[in-house]
Amino acid sequence: MQFLFADYMLDTDRRELHRGPDPVAIEPQVFDLLTCLVENRDRVMSKDDLIASVWGGREASDSTLTSRIYAARKAVGDNGDRQRLIRTVARRGLRFVGDVRTRSAETAPAPAPAVGPSTDELDARPRPAVVSLERPTIAVLPFANLSDEPEQDYFSDGISEDIITALSKLRWFSVIARNSSFSYKGRAVHMKQVAEELGAGYVVEGSVRRAGDRVRITAQLNDVAIGRQIWSERYERDLAHVFAVQDEITEAVVAAIEPQIYAAENFRAGRKPPGSLDGWDLVMRAMSHYWRVTRQDNLAAQTLLEQAIAIDPNYGQALGVLAVSLTFGGYMAWVDMPAVLPVAERAARAAINADRDDPWAHNGMGFVHLLHRRFDDSLAEFEWALRLNPSFSLAQGFYALALSVCGRWQEADEAAVRALRLSPHDPFAAIYLGIAAYTQYVGRDYEAAICFARESIRRRSDFVGAHRVLTAAAGMTGQRELAAAALAALRRAQPNVSLAWIAGRVPIRDAAEAEHYVSGFRRAGLR
Repeated sequence: MQFLFADYMLDTDRRELHRGPDPVAIEPQVFDLLTCLVENRDRVMSKDDLIASVWGGREASDSTLTSRIYAARKAVGDNGDRQRLIRTVARRGLRFVGDVRTRSAETAPAPAPAVGPSTDELDARPRPAVVSLERPTIAVLPFANLSDEPEQDYFSDGISEDIITALSKLRWFSVIARNSSFSYKGRAVHMKQVAEELGAGYVVEGSVRRAGDRVRITAQLNDVAIGRQIWSERYERDLAHVFAVQDEITEAVVAAIEPQIYAAENFRAGRKPPGSLDGWDLVMRAMSHYWRVTRQDNLAAQTLLEQAIAIDPNYGQALGVLAVSLTFGGYMAWVDMPAVLPVAERAARAAINADRDDPWAHNGMGFVHLLHRRFDDSLAEFEWALRLNPSFSLAQGFYALALSVCGRWQEADEAAVRALRLSPHDPFAAIYLGIAAYTQYVGRDYEAAICFARESIRRRSDFVGAHRVLTAAAGMTGQRELAAAALAALRRAQPNVSLAWIAGRVPIRDAAEAEHYVSGFRRAGLR
């Protein structure tokens, strides 16, 4: 069936959208949403109606639905202000309000002869992959079962399904639904074919081999646009608890994939002329700077994020990352903390108002609360961020910090170790090690604190947090030479450090614990 409206033609048999003679690039899910609205144009479609039709009743977040609606409007030259074709009916849903004519594909006029290639010739040509107009789209193919027992398919399928579910929580990406990806199970297909048919820019594939009480899982991420593999990893585990292993592998794969896609998207943004950058491009460039963990890069990230917010003041992702970047700069003593905290809090609140399901927004709000010494609120926000994205290693690390300054050092130690396990090659790994050092200090294991702090400094010699813990722990052990050397290094990393700064700027919930921390610096010779 073909639906004609304005100067568009929607062909549901061929799954194509045309404007006049020209094809319009559109994601499969966006095509399904547009078709659903056009076919049901005689009534208002509620959110539940759309989810039932487009997602088959599977869970879809508000932001996912909003992004698909935005893409559908953009595909037909509409937007949320004009609502010329797709109208929002307050508190009820959406309705397609354009004038529509229908005709069957068989009765559609034939193309004029001798003008360009024939329909058969067009069909024979390889079609370019459908490129997402919104966010990077990922397809996770069913992992191959390389075990000798075919009945072990359930395990490899379970890994694939869990990765799909976990990636779906990374709300900056679109993930092809399980049933679409699993249609390729048992088939030898090239990833470009998969990308073309599913509209995916990235394809995840892998294999599972079980042998006795051991399992080996390989996974790789392919960038279809450049036609090469951009990440791969192999995991080997004991299989004493099969589902625990499944969860662990899923978390590891998802935590590794996320920064690789950020890097790939930033590379694409970097190749565009500056004047053509949209909000997404700017955020990707900002993320590239933020992950470098330097004063200059942190400031560069903030500049790019502010540009993205200027384009769209309700850009929740940009606001959330800006809040995190500002608070982190204060925590690192790169900027004056009292000066940046009000700006960071406004950004964090705006991010949550724009998108309550963005983990970066809650991560930023958690850090703001922590530096304001609103300890319970801080813990609640970090926990919220981790519910939204359990593989969010940065939130896990900051959660460990919040737990430790609340005196819950054993839980904090577990959270810090989890952050490191989620993302062992993370640029923030040095920060997580520094947080682990502080948890040991709170637990009165000063030698362990020194060990973690030294490893943190070995990885990032400019990480002031680790220098602080090393100085305090050395002071508590009475190692005078180490304490003197650590204090000298701390003063180089943070020239304005003093006992008054530590007491006034480091948020510690319990007064006795705060004095315990200050005491370590005093014994090391800080005044």
